[in-house]
Amino acid sequence: MRILLVEDEPEMAQALRTALQRHGILADIAPNLMQAGEALRQNVHDLLLLDRQLPDGDGATLIRIARKCRADLPVIMLTARGSLADRIDGLDLGADDYLVKPFAVEELLARIRAVSRRPSQLALPTAKVGNLSFNFSAHEAFVDAVPLQLPRRQLLVLEALFLRHGRTVRREVLQESVYDFNDEIQSNALDAHVSKLRRALSEAGARADIHVIRGIGYLLKERTNEGEE
Repeated sequence: MRILLVEDEPEMAQALRTALQRHGILADIAPNLMQAGEALRQNVHDLLLLDRQLPDGDGATLIRIARKCRADLPVIMLTARGSLADRIDGLDLGADDYLVKPFAVEELLARIRAVSRRPSQLALPTAKVGNLSFNFSAHEAFVDAVPLQLPRRQLLVLEALFLRHGRTVRREVLQESVYDFNDEIQSNALDAHVSKLRRALSEAGARADIHVIRGIGYLLKERTNEGEE
């Protein structure tokens, strides 16, 4: 999952970004309305975390932009404005949830899981290809119900492929799912992650393969027989 975090306090933003990364969630940080609007128009995010009190205006005005870019984009407001009237106002403006500062990261993660389970985000919480399955809510992969211990980048690659399994995923789309705006990306980094993921799936006995479509991208597909590569 890749989210847009709109937060103007640098320490708060970096702390949240680090905490989310530990749970396999990429977070792009936008400190103001202008940068957030530009990021939303790239249409690469799965969720919007939004502070209302920004240096150049009310963050709630971004909801309209977000809905134009993607009508079903989940929005969670993060704000110190915690009165009943403020909460009602935020929800009426189109937010899916409203979390008052200070809050526990565990509660934020639970709310992210909750809005991500809604039909607008994913039709099913779990997808399966052969004996390989992926739980989107828990961000975990399994082979024959046995959990796979994968590094964060490889999990993000697998999640992006599962979301489009049976279809070729272009390199640039996969790269956008794995790296955020602040990452420095080496030319062969994505290929290395995919190669290690393919090896991990093979060693775990997964009956699913990641095919390289030369010049285009990658394809996750069920293995039809033991001899297929």
